[in-house]
Amino acid sequence: MERLRNTDIKYLKGVGPKRGELLTKQLGIHTCADLLRHYPDHYVDRSKIYRIADFCDEMPALQVKGRFVSFATQGEGAKMRLIGLFTDGTKAMEVVWFKRIKAIRDSYLPGTEYILFGKPSEFNGRWSMVHPEIDRAASPNLATGLRGVYPLTETLRNRNITSRSIYNMVCALLPRCADIADPLPAEIRSQLRLMSLGDALRAVHAPANNDELQRARLRLKFEELLYLQLNILRYCRERSEAIPGFRFSRIGEYFNRFYNECLPFELTGAQKRVIKEIRRDVGTGKQMNRLLQGDVGSGKTLVALLCMLMALDNGTQACLMAPTEILATQHFDTISSLAAKIGVNIKLLTGSTPKKERDLIHSALADGSLHILIGTHAVIEDSVQFRNLGFVVIDEQHRFGVAQRARLWKKNSVAPHILVMTATPIPRTLAMTVYGDLDVSVIDELPPGRKPVHTMLRYEESRMQVYRAIGAQLKQGRQAYIVYPLISENEKTDLKSLEEGYEHIREMFPSYRVAYVHGRMKPAEKDAQMNLFASGEARILVATTVIEVGVNVPNASVMLIENAERFGLSQLHQLRGRVGRGADQSYCVLMSKAKIAKDTRRRLEVMTSTTDGFVVAEADLKMRGPGDLEGTLQSGMAVDLRIASLATDGQIVQLARDCATKILDYDPTLSSPGLYGVRKEMALMFDKSHDWSRIS
Repeated sequence: MERLRNTDIKYLKGVGPKRGELLTKQLGIHTCADLLRHYPDHYVDRSKIYRIADFCDEMPALQVKGRFVSFATQGEGAKMRLIGLFTDGTKAMEVVWFKRIKAIRDSYLPGTEYILFGKPSEFNGRWSMVHPEIDRAASPNLATGLRGVYPLTETLRNRNITSRSIYNMVCALLPRCADIADPLPAEIRSQLRLMSLGDALRAVHAPANNDELQRARLRLKFEELLYLQLNILRYCRERSEAIPGFRFSRIGEYFNRFYNECLPFELTGAQKRVIKEIRRDVGTGKQMNRLLQGDVGSGKTLVALLCMLMALDNGTQACLMAPTEILATQHFDTISSLAAKIGVNIKLLTGSTPKKERDLIHSALADGSLHILIGTHAVIEDSVQFRNLGFVVIDEQHRFGVAQRARLWKKNSVAPHILVMTATPIPRTLAMTVYGDLDVSVIDELPPGRKPVHTMLRYEESRMQVYRAIGAQLKQGRQAYIVYPLISENEKTDLKSLEEGYEHIREMFPSYRVAYVHGRMKPAEKDAQMNLFASGEARILVATTVIEVGVNVPNASVMLIENAERFGLSQLHQLRGRVGRGADQSYCVLMSKAKIAKDTRRRLEVMTSTTDGFVVAEADLKMRGPGDLEGTLQSGMAVDLRIASLATDGQIVQLARDCATKILDYDPTLSSPGLYGVRKEMALMFDKSHDWSRIS
């Protein structure tokens, strides 16, 4: 592989300087090794010949064998096209070219037998193919079996570099795969029955059959994910050893008094399990970095409060940072109502906190009389100095930048313990990679008395029926949310907007006061409207997704989401979480257009079939993929995954994780001779990454 890495792509037969420059600029292919790692993104079966007479709608790219009967040009200048009449003996079809017309006309002869490969389309009862791949039927280099289709750019296509061109370049390298040294130790390959690297690279480009292709892909995916997991776990272990933390050795008066006198309900088994995991961490003398996952309403805030009380019992202060003022205020109200009676001093600090009150908070933090500070980004300002910050809770931390979070935990000479909370359930295989440098705890039970939200999909023709159902809930004293995708009407879409919806809802429910909130409102105006709804004075809240987090009105029992087809699964799940927070049965109605794509309908049906956030998250991951998470991972280990997918390769992620753990248990520094290849490949894979591993 070393020689291939050192060979510029322009020196490969059939490439040259101009093509080499294009491949470098468009695909990042600098060397022959890069070309071997430019994997097909899907495959086509070149083993079967189809008959034109058997063509039908929505057929994939396929092969036909036959002869051209005639050629003719149509149009003039830039609009000229070449049309060949092609027959396989069962029926005729047109073959159309818009580019390189003269060269193509001179290349193919009527009467000679060819094999065409392309996607057929039907227009006015006649089948055609546009710019198919064409081989002489008698050619010794005829493609057979599975053939890879390579990702390309429009620029490359315009310069006549096709998937077939890439394949031909790769084929020139395949004989050299047999000489590639394998970086993985033979023991690992034998134990997991993995192909050698050379065999895998050959088979992924030119597989003999589907079984060989799957074995090759397994080997290449495993290797890629193994290096990723090794990198994450190695930094995690190094940080754990390098960064001391507070040792919380006692459970004292604050925790015990709250637990015995103020606990609003019996903790669930999941909450008790998580608290034990955190107690174990904070007693080690090393900084804790833990991710707490819990579905909407699972009781994460109560767990966070109990952990902050541990910090108080051990002579330190605590801080909770939330991404929005609404959410920070919600946490402050909840935690104050729970803990103020046992003498805990709690304050709220946001961008709108008056200067006089802000100065008092700064003073109380500095002298230690302020126990718990709750706030937004305002808590990370340089002027905010704690006397002894020992425990930090970060809610919905994906909304904060890495550097912002770092500023918070650097506010003490001894690193405070970090608890990151999210109400967005993350599939386990994704969590162990995206948050791979954090230990993960999960609250997978709802508190007693909570009933699952009944979710239903409805279309426009059922609107009045839905309104009658909402009216029935309002008559029982309940409240309702109505969510719109837009603030104001847009001429280019037929989506419902909040402004027209607000007036419509007031007309439909004239007996009830209607409040409204959206992202363009000033904070004071937004708070005033929210308070109308929270107090019960307004019985209906018309809103955009600004209410996705941080709104807690237990009396609200209905969530109506307009144009639900426009929202992602995780966003729909978060919105649904605004109801079902009391003891009454709650409902979520997804209003959608009747004519929607199959994938969209399937997404909405996931919502109606389960209220389990982890099931929703798994479905969302599989349908949409992990997006940018595969580019720059949250843990800071920046890497592009070329063949593995965090969305679909969960079992391989786990396999790689287990293997990485065993390797590091045996050799934490990867310095043994047998791991030389692994160490070298990791250095190449992560040479452009930043070490964010010391940032929670």
